[in-house]
This record gives sequence, C-alpha cells and structure tokens, in this order.
Amino acid sequence: MTVQVHGFKCPNCGWTPPNIGVTQCIYCKGAILVSTFNSVASMPLPMVKQYADAYKDALKNKPDAADLNNSIALCYLKLELYDEALTAFKKVMERDFDNWETYFCAAICLLKGKKAFLAQRSEIDHIEKYIKAALKIAPDRGIVHYFWAYIKYDYFERKSLDTTPAYQEELAAANASCLPQRDIDLLFGILGVSRPDIFCGADDPAAY
Repeated sequence: MTVQVHGFKCPNCGWTPPNIGVTQCIYCKGAILVSTFNSVASMPLPMVKQYADAYKDALKNKPDAADLNNSIALCYLKLELYDEALTAFKKVMERDFDNWETYFCAAICLLKGKKAFLAQRSEIDHIEKYIKAALKIAPDRGIVHYFWAYIKYDYFERKSLDTTPAYQEELAAANASCLPQRDIDLLFGILGVSRPDIFCGADDPAAY
C-alpha cells in the first residue's frame, strides 16, 4: 500500500511529502504509512500511539481510505486495542480483497490477547473463516498455517473436539514452507500467549 492522501505528514517528524505515493520519510527514514505488522513490531509504544493519532486525524477527511485504515489497524493491534483494530481491518477488507495479512491480523484480533482454549466457539468459527480467506489468497504462507495449527491444537485438540484438517497437518504445512523462527516468535508476541510445549519442546522457556 502507498500513500494516497496528498499532504499527509510523516507521523514521526512531520515532514510533508511533495507527491502522492511517497512511502518513506527522507528525513527520519521512517515509514509514512505502516503496511505490515513488522513495520510497528519494534516501535516503542509511545511512537505507535503517535502514528495512530496521525492516522486518526487523516481519516477524518478520508474515513474509508484502505491504506490509512490498514495503518491504524496495525497500530491498534500493537497497542492491544483489538476491537478498534478489527473495525479498521474490516474497512480495509471492503476495498482491498487481496491482502492476506488483513484477514490474518483480523483473526488475531478476535482472540483479544487470550489463549484459543479460552475463546468461545463462535469466535473460533469466525477466526477460521478469516484464516481460510487468508489461505485462499496466499495458500503457501507458512505463518498462516502455523497460526491455524495453534488454533486447531489449543482449542480443538485440548477440548477433544473433531476438526479437519487436524493441527498436525497444518503444522506440517507450516514446516514445509521453511517458516523462519523469527516469524513464529513474532506471531506469539502479537498473540500475547506462549507457544504450546508440543510445538516448541517441553524444555523451551516459551512453553506453557
């Protein structure tokens, strides 16, 4: 996604790009519009809030802009404002159907920082709907398969509920994609929960 709002300032330093489509500030070198969760993952929370406030102001003039809604949704997710993030992601879906990460992040929002085991079945059904949408767009995205494996395990397997495909199949699909460990760590950082020990080994400090 690129900046479509003419005159939108860099949220970090206030520089105004001369042209639509500028994605990086020439002064502070920061992203003008964050487009992936990786863009905000390492930002300190005060900076994320600063970016969110800038996008909120810009959305007053263009409330349906997919790029601005995507950026503010990612900031809200980082700030653990799950309901606000989900609302913004839904606006993105209305105009940008082909962004797998929108559906992926929307699914994460529905867990609201709790383990899948504690979610309601209606929430799990909705999560799986978004995961399937993400995989329809990007069927080889290992991180989406890994997330689904977690849902399958923590909700279905731990509750002895039938589900197809099983978590083992999704975990195998994730492993087949050569998924980097840093992506797995980032996923569980976003989720705000620890990895099941069956995924990472009982002696792993990230285990339950």
